[in-house]
Amino acid sequence: MTMTRRDFLSASAGLALAPALGGRVFAAPPPREADVIVIGAGAAGIAAARRIAAANRKVIVLEAAGQIGGRCQTDVSSFDVPFDRGARWMHNPETNPMVRLARAAGLEIVTAPAGQKIRIGRRYARPGETEEFLATLVRTNRAIDDASRRADISCAAALPKDLGDWAGTAEFLLGAGFSGKDLKDVSVVDKARAQDRNSAIACRQGLGTLVAKLGAQLPLALSTPAQRISWSNRDVVVETPSGRITARAAIITVSSNVLTSGTIKFAPEIPKRTLDAAGKLSLGSYDRIALQIPGNPLGLSRDDVIIEQSNSTKTALLYGNIGGSSLCTIDVGGSFGRDLSGEGEKAMAAFAVEWLTKLYGSEIGAAVKKTSATRWNAQPFILGAMSAAAPGGQLSRRILTEPIGCLYLAGEATHETLWGTVDGAWESGERAADAALRRIGALKEAAPVAPAPTAKHRRRAPARRAAPLD
Repeated sequence: MTMTRRDFLSASAGLALAPALGGRVFAAPPPREADVIVIGAGAAGIAAARRIAAANRKVIVLEAAGQIGGRCQTDVSSFDVPFDRGARWMHNPETNPMVRLARAAGLEIVTAPAGQKIRIGRRYARPGETEEFLATLVRTNRAIDDASRRADISCAAALPKDLGDWAGTAEFLLGAGFSGKDLKDVSVVDKARAQDRNSAIACRQGLGTLVAKLGAQLPLALSTPAQRISWSNRDVVVETPSGRITARAAIITVSSNVLTSGTIKFAPEIPKRTLDAAGKLSLGSYDRIALQIPGNPLGLSRDDVIIEQSNSTKTALLYGNIGGSSLCTIDVGGSFGRDLSGEGEKAMAAFAVEWLTKLYGSEIGAAVKKTSATRWNAQPFILGAMSAAAPGGQLSRRILTEPIGCLYLAGEATHETLWGTVDGAWESGERAADAALRRIGALKEAAPVAPAPTAKHRRRAPARRAAPLD
């Protein structure tokens, strides 16, 4: 039996890499002054820079890596179709501005796979077994939601005790597959507040390609890490290997792990309250092992998604025949995925082949012709996948949105409901840009609306309209 997308509960949510397309990339040292400096050219940074440029203010984007995209990167050369090494899905197509921008850029938007399947050993689950699993997911999610209304404990502590044969699979999907962390390390409030992400869509040319295209025409300085940030309530100076840049405000979009790593020095140091909050929003581990398997020996349909009934979280998710091609990806996450990634790409590929062999037969190994694997924890300018709040740490997301002098933080970790998604990163970048523009006087605050007048005073004191934003 095939499960619908809505039934499946975000089984393949994961962030991560893209080619540097377009953009005014500086060959010479970048400008010495700007109105706003944006640090990081991922989705949040590109969204913020576009907003500032649209307000006719001078912006410069500093990116430590050699390409645009951050955790949205698309490999267009290794296989016969684009391979999203990190973020794969967007959500909420009716309201997501990235969807409109993608279409305007001439890119193709496609819906997520219509259904997913469960493998039990060498066969697919029967209808009754699938229904049993879906009921288990419903019970588990309900238990997490109920617990979130009482205290911010771990998701693992809220689990029903009688999940039976589906325990490992449910814990994988709701933990590692959703946030990159085991359920014992995830806040029930954070999980419960995550918005519905089942209306998933993708960009056929790759999500990394989209983010890179949206960064076209922005002033970018690639391979230019911010080394030291001196800030006050008036201005900010960012020191890079190419020199110093002064601005009236800065938007910092680095990951929570990079923020706490000490890679970027701050003078004065950013508040302990902020660093503690970032520490409670550390990145989970989520990696993707790509296999080229010509001839479709797995007997999959186009864009098939497969999970297995597992007695542990040492399992994976298969996304097969991507776009009708011979490319399949095996996604791993959580503590198991982190340990596997630490062993290197060779060990990751070996696990993927072994896992497929267990489910489909010994001939699969010989059918694999090419492999590639991501290792996001080892990327020095990323250090992981997506943020997930530790038990008791959900309020940390709001803390990260607080201004620090003339500094503003953005990125998926700062979004209270769309954390772990490119949509949340994009929205947070626009939000931070608006705050920075208001600080420098380029975006006016809306005037408060006066209380509605009583009948006695209606003629003398008509209600005022709120002033529109510039």
